[in-house]
Amino acid sequence: MNFYVDFDDCICETARYFCRLVKEIFGKDIRYEEVKYFNLQDAFSLTDEQYEKLMIEGHRPEILLAYEETPGAVQTINSWIDKGHDVKIITGRPVSAYDASRKWLDEHGLERVKMFCLNKYGRDNFIKGSNFNLELEDYYKMNFDFAVEDSPHAFKFFNHLPDMKIMVMDRPWNRECEFPNSNYKRCFDWKMIGQNIEKQKV
Repeated sequence: MNFYVDFDDCICETARYFCRLVKEIFGKDIRYEEVKYFNLQDAFSLTDEQYEKLMIEGHRPEILLAYEETPGAVQTINSWIDKGHDVKIITGRPVSAYDASRKWLDEHGLERVKMFCLNKYGRDNFIKGSNFNLELEDYYKMNFDFAVEDSPHAFKFFNHLPDMKIMVMDRPWNRECEFPNSNYKRCFDWKMIGQNIEKQKV
């Protein structure tokens, strides 16, 4: 089986760290549960200049390495690999964040997982001249049986795979969205993700 796994807020707790950054940089005290929009500029009510500053700060290597693991992510992913399945991390992070992201994965026991940077969200606007090591045309040639994703904005990347099962990591910014079809299932933690996929006789 082939697995697509998102990085931020699926494998690691990115938004929780961004809440801390927003308070440190701008003095805005916004709780994680109040992050109702995937777009952090909207979620934190930031100007364009503030948003750019936040995103650049949040993608510094030392910050990327400080993100905490989402409980159960590493164990579950490694259990899939141990069974012979192929797992790819498809992240919206730019290539400029690749080395630190790769180091985070290796340090957390996910050295066997390949990572690809796909421009999911048009994020060249916050790091000028950003590059991505996976083009859309090449991504659409890949085949996946399962996905783990938190962003409703990424759901469009699954339309070409009608049989794909998508485990949606429950987050404040996706609780009010409507899922495109019955292939999508809300999961509250990695244990639930693993159990739902196991039911597919993986």
